[in-house]
Amino acid sequence: MDETSQKIIDATMAMVRDKGYVATTTKDIARLAGVNECTLFRKFQNKKDIVLHGMEQEKWRGNVTPDIFQKVEWDLEADLPMFMREYMRRITPDFVNLSIGLRAPQLYEETVSMIMKVPQAFLRSLTDYLNQMEEKGKLPHRDWEPLAMTFFSATFGYTFLKASFGERLTGVGQEEYIRESAKVFLHGILQD
Repeated sequence: MDETSQKIIDATMAMVRDKGYVATTTKDIARLAGVNECTLFRKFQNKKDIVLHGMEQEKWRGNVTPDIFQKVEWDLEADLPMFMREYMRRITPDFVNLSIGLRAPQLYEETVSMIMKVPQAFLRSLTDYLNQMEEKGKLPHRDWEPLAMTFFSATFGYTFLKASFGERLTGVGQEEYIRESAKVFLHGILQD
């Protein structure tokens, strides 16, 4: 990728994050990238093409893959918070806002599979972990997939609300939220 193309991609993705896809114009992209609009169209077919190239770059997608959840101790009290922390460390407010901007109807079919990789990695990793904990005799038999979805929803919800409202919604800090959520989830899954 040449430097000019990268500037165009970075400007586009930053604007989609800040304004949304529909409100982002090629004129605004060119201005932010420091190029003229003709250069933009020499490098890319259109605004959608720029975004799709941006989505292929690791810096513009959430770096959540199953391998980030491998630091398990096989102890629920330690491991559940680790799942939340690793997700929250990578899914920053910037990424949350970008993923919202990428949900425009003009892009949705092309971007949804890339956006879904983040929750899929979390859910698959946590479900596999819980199944292995059951196999090790550390958990009772359960259908772990819906419970992993519950835990992910709590993790995603906090991340999304913090990205959207900052401290205006609640003063509950990330570590307190992680500690209390993991404790409640742990208590719930150990009950018969």
